[in-house]
Amino acid sequence: MFFANMKIAAEQVAVLYIMILVGVVCDKLGVFTEKTGKACTNLLFYIITPAVIIESFLSQEFTRESAVKLLISVGCGMLMHVVAIAMNTPLFSRGDHDRNCVFKYGAIYGNVGYMTLPLTAAVLGDEGVFYCSAVVMAFNVFSFTHGVFMMDNNLKKFDPKLLILNPGVISVLIGLPFYLLSVHLPEIIHKPITFISSTQTPVAMLVFGTFLSNTKLGDIFKNGKIFLVALSKLVILPAIMVLLYRLMGLSGTLLTALTISACAPSANNTVMFSAKYNKDTGLAAQVVATVSFISIITIPIIIATVQTIA
Repeated sequence: MFFANMKIAAEQVAVLYIMILVGVVCDKLGVFTEKTGKACTNLLFYIITPAVIIESFLSQEFTRESAVKLLISVGCGMLMHVVAIAMNTPLFSRGDHDRNCVFKYGAIYGNVGYMTLPLTAAVLGDEGVFYCSAVVMAFNVFSFTHGVFMMDNNLKKFDPKLLILNPGVISVLIGLPFYLLSVHLPEIIHKPITFISSTQTPVAMLVFGTFLSNTKLGDIFKNGKIFLVALSKLVILPAIMVLLYRLMGLSGTLLTALTISACAPSANNTVMFSAKYNKDTGLAAQVVATVSFISIITIPIIIATVQTIA
C-alpha cells in the first residue's frame, strides 16, 4: 500500500510538472510569456475557478447521508484553515512584509483542487472526491477573504463585503441550491460550465511555468523560509489535523480524504495571488515548486499511515 500510494502521488505530481515544463518552454520561446500569464490570472480568478466550484455542485446527487457528510467535510475544511492561519501567522511575522505574505499564503493554503482531487480519486474513488470537494469550498471561502486581505496592500482593514462579494463565495451561493434541490441544468448550459472548469489545471500550470521560467531556482537553497513552509504545510499541519479528526471520531474514507487535503502542497494560487496583488511571483513559484516536489515523499507516507489507523 505504501509504495502504491507513493507511485500514485509521484505520477500526479509528474503530470503537473510536465505541464509546468511546457509553460517554461513557451516562455523561453516567447510563445506564452510571463506578461501574458499575468493577464490570464484574472481569467482563472473570475471565470475558470468559479466554474470549477459550480460544476462540483452540479455533479453531485443530493441524499441526506451525503448532505450530512458534506457538512462535516466543510466544517473540517474550515477548521483546517483556522488552524493553519493561527499556526503560520506568527511563524512568518518577521522580515519583509510582502515576502512574508507569500510564505504565509503558501503555508496556509494547499493545492486542494489541482492535486488533491485527482490524487483522492485514484486512492479512494468518487466518495473520497466528494469529501475533498467540500474542503475545496472551505478553501475558496478563506482564500477569497483572508487570502485577499493578507495579500492586498490596498486593504487597510478587513472589508466585510469580502465574505460575500468574492468569486469563491458567490460561486458556492450559485451552485449550492442546484445541489440541495437536485436541479439538473439543460445540457446547453451545463456543458459550457464543464468545459470551462476543465481548463483550470492546464491553464494554471502553464501560467505557473511562465513565472518559474523567470525565477532563479538556485535561490531556493538560500532561503530557509521556503523549507519552513514545507515543514509547516506537509508535516506539522497534517499531524495536527489527523489528531483533531481522530479526537472527533472520524475514521475510514472520510478521515483519509480529509487527511489528503490537509497534507496537500502549497496552492498554485500562491503564484496567482502574488501576480494579481503585485507580490514576488518568482518567490511564489519557488515556494510552490519546492513544496510540491517534497510532497512526493511526504504525501504517500501520511496516506499510508492514516489508512493503517483508519
